[in-house]
Amino acid sequence: MFDNLSNRLTSSLDHIRGRAKLTEENVKDVLREVRMALLEADVALPVVKDFIAAVKERAIGTEVTKSLSPGQVFLKIVKQELENVMGQANDGLNLRVASPAVILLAGLQGAGKTTSAAKLAKYLKEREKKSVSVVSADVYRPAAIKQLETLAGEVGVDFIQSDLSQKPIDIVNGAIDYAKKAHKDVLIVDTAGRLSVDDAMMAEIKELHAAVNPIETLFVVDSMTGQDAANTAKAFGDVLPLTGVILTKTDGDARGGAALSVRHITGKPIKFLGVGEKVDALEPFHPDRLASRILGMGDMLSLIEQAEQKIDKDKAEKLAGKLKKGKGFDLEDFKEQLQQMKNMGGMSSMLDKLPGMGQLGNIQDKVNDKMFVQMEALINSMTPAERRNPDVINGSRKKRISAGAGLQIQDLNRLLKQHKQMQKMMKKFSSKGGMQKMMRGLGGMMPGGGMPGGGGFPRM
Repeated sequence: MFDNLSNRLTSSLDHIRGRAKLTEENVKDVLREVRMALLEADVALPVVKDFIAAVKERAIGTEVTKSLSPGQVFLKIVKQELENVMGQANDGLNLRVASPAVILLAGLQGAGKTTSAAKLAKYLKEREKKSVSVVSADVYRPAAIKQLETLAGEVGVDFIQSDLSQKPIDIVNGAIDYAKKAHKDVLIVDTAGRLSVDDAMMAEIKELHAAVNPIETLFVVDSMTGQDAANTAKAFGDVLPLTGVILTKTDGDARGGAALSVRHITGKPIKFLGVGEKVDALEPFHPDRLASRILGMGDMLSLIEQAEQKIDKDKAEKLAGKLKKGKGFDLEDFKEQLQQMKNMGGMSSMLDKLPGMGQLGNIQDKVNDKMFVQMEALINSMTPAERRNPDVINGSRKKRISAGAGLQIQDLNRLLKQHKQMQKMMKKFSSKGGMQKMMRGLGGMMPGGGMPGGGGFPRM
């Protein structure tokens, strides 16, 4: 996420990191590079101007010049100003109303409103423990109603039926009555979109909003449209009393211009980020955490939260118990760990949140989810006995296993070496002081050092 911006900013700030003394001249040089990085990321010009002015004013003041480590203080200032641009804290949903709390989603066609409605429903059901209903008021696109019905079934929330012969206001009023009788906590309303902002669309959604009076009116916008996302949000904000923004498709947005522009231009907080196509790929927006990720400092808090939600605790405890008893870490266990990583959004999602990953160059090209698909295919091609005891895998077995997975014998050899390394780390992990030993071992698995013992990574 936001790789281009992150790489440009971190390389620009490297010139000043660790400086014993900062002058107005070297601050200007760095800020010139930062300014170019932000403009290339498609951040809106007024946002760039205000950001640079705020950093410059603080950087050449006593706050930095009297510091013992001015370079570090400068980085801190840049991080704080990034947070100020995006909003200083997470702005959650306001659901403190008589049930049902109505959430209205608005936006252009193709921005991801229907998918966001399902993702938000799943988030509220699982993370906030709310009972949720969803309804589609899009009477122009029959596929939208069917899509929402399918997604509602997938995430396990109540879908309220609607059809093209009804008026949007009647659909939503009927849905509110149903949600009240069914004692639902939240009703999410998916509205119609257009390919562009037009008077008819604005008049319709303004009338719908006035009739329904939702507690939350969220604008759903595609982050890959850059500063156009902020301008479209402003156009909607001029007509509707928006309470926040859902920024979608951020996993495919290498620039990050929308995330840095929306709050400043609209005055409305970003409340959620869509970080993938799956129905659980929705994250609350934390400006401080995103600022850390943009500056290559990682986001360990989000990674820990993700692990708590996605990792199967029963399986983790079972593995820990097995290791404590001195039983080996076999390929069945290895496969289980690969699946747990997949549940957490895959390796690219995890690397994105680890500190310093941006400074390792093209690591995400070397360590990607395709690699884990190949590993899993090789393990699936083995017999249960081979998975439990990889030492029995001889030359003829290797031919059969690699052919069954559609891969080469050298790919299988790499997997077996990686498994051996993982076995060693798990042994350290189960012993005293294991976490520190395990982290040292993990360092050797990163590209550059390669796998200890010449392992490397499977061919892409």
